[in-house]
Amino acid sequence: MLDVTVGRAVVLGVGNILNRDEGLGVHAVGMLRDRLGDRESPECVDGGVLGLNLLSLVEACEHLLVLDAVDRGAAPGTPVEVPGEEIALFSGVKMSQHQITFQEVLGLAAVRDRLPSHLHLLGVQPADLSIGLGMTPIVEAAVPAVLDRALEVLSEWGLLGETLPCA
Repeated sequence: MLDVTVGRAVVLGVGNILNRDEGLGVHAVGMLRDRLGDRESPECVDGGVLGLNLLSLVEACEHLLVLDAVDRGAAPGTPVEVPGEEIALFSGVKMSQHQITFQEVLGLAAVRDRLPSHLHLLGVQPADLSIGLGMTPIVEAAVPAVLDRALEVLSEWGLLGETLPCA
């Protein structure tokens, strides 16, 4: 079994910055890194569209906070929060197995009994996933609330000490 670095905490931003709001996680993790400053933990990682290549990172964490565009059928720009136990670990049937979703990475980690003990997903309901650069204004406007909630989750996990970084 892979050795989990005890207490290793990662904030992982996933998504494709070439598909408008799909890039939310990548943009948000960069902004969170700026807010956290020089802290060594949590690690802020741009996971982009690395898919299965993220499995070793996921399995090496005790705390994993995922930032992503999340389609929950809500109004565009709505913040979305999913506790780890409510995250669907496998997606539906696909036409091709060439594309592994991040849900399937989490599912594989669970099957291998290596899912992080602390897992949480934060994101925003996307408005536009078409090809293009930059998030839509409605999704971009929701990012500060997602970052604030990310800091709260990290604090609840005991990872930020007594004080939260300022916005």
